[in-house]
Formats: sequence, C-alpha cells, structure tokens
Amino acid sequence: MIPLLGGLKKGLVFVISAPAGTGKTTLVRMLRDEFHCLIESVSFTTRKPRTSEKEGVDYFFISKEAFEQKIREGEFLEHAQVFDNYYGTSKIFVEKEREKGKHVILIIDTQGALQLMQKLDAVFIFISPPSLEELKNRLYRRNADTDETIALRLSWAEKEMALAPRYNYHIINENLKIAYDVLRSILIAEEHRNPPQ
Repeated sequence: MIPLLGGLKKGLVFVISAPAGTGKTTLVRMLRDEFHCLIESVSFTTRKPRTSEKEGVDYFFISKEAFEQKIREGEFLEHAQVFDNYYGTSKIFVEKEREKGKHVILIIDTQGALQLMQKLDAVFIFISPPSLEELKNRLYRRNADTDETIALRLSWAEKEMALAPRYNYHIINENLKIAYDVLRSILIAEEHRNPPQ
C-alpha cells in the first residue's frame, strides 16, 4: 500500500514561517507525531535556552564566536539575526536526513526563508494568527516574555505578515484542528505532485 507520506527515496524540504505565538511549533509537533517520515531541523542559535528547552532537541545553543566561525566556513543553508541573536540551519543535517528519505521541516523566520527562496527547491508555508490583537493575547497568555519583548514581537510580526504573499501557501491559524488539516493536506499533496517535465 502506498503511504500518504514517506514514499519518496529523497525527502522534500518544507519551510514554515510564522510570528512567535502563532502555533507553528504545536502544528509541526502534531505532524511529527502522525508521520514518522518527518523530521524537524534543529537550528543553531546564540540565544540562551528557556527553562523547558533541551540541547539538540529544540536548538543547538552555541556562542556568538562559534556561530560566526560556522558562517565563515559556509556551514549554514541560511542564517539570520533576530532580536540580537543568531539563528542558522545546518546544510549537512538537512541533506543527510533527505538522503534517508525523510521530509525535513525548517521552522525559520522570514529573513531566512527569503534567502532560501533564491537557492533551495522547497515548499514555503506561512502561518498567520487571525489578527495582531489575537496574537498579542496569545503572547500574554504564554507568560514567557516581558511587555517590552511582546511589543517588539508584535512589531516584527506585522512586518513578517506583510511577506506572506511570497510563500507558496498561507494558513491562518484561528482553529488549531482546521489549521492542522490544511497543513497536513499540503504535505501529502506535495509528496504526490508530479515533478516538472
């Protein structure tokens, strides 16, 4: 029987961007729980880990100097600076997983996604909150940031949302189950799409 997902010799790359607090991490974890052929790329970052975060699971936490060394050595598929911290995607990690037939999901901000649109054959998906007001409420409910950080995140979210039309797909996460069904459908359809002739 042909699987819904996981039937390709070489995996695809899915790039997902969304403002902080939109639910992208929850959606991706739901996908991973359902489909074992999916793997989330673990980014490198120079920011400090939050209390719930684990090294090598959420991020690889490294110093600014080590990150800049990796930039010089060309180790990143993309990298960006967000709120005074660097974030980057390892080329080797992505290629190694694709060769195993795994679909790799990159959760990256719009700066990194725009870089990749120029140089990577991938499927680009943007996830939006229903409104900036709802996003503000979610960020406050999360209770993870100061008022100043939330204001910064909202200002950044507005800029990011203006770039949504550049992506192949745009999902509005008003209802988690519906957003998940749409995201899941995109991944299944993309695996079964005929390659360009």
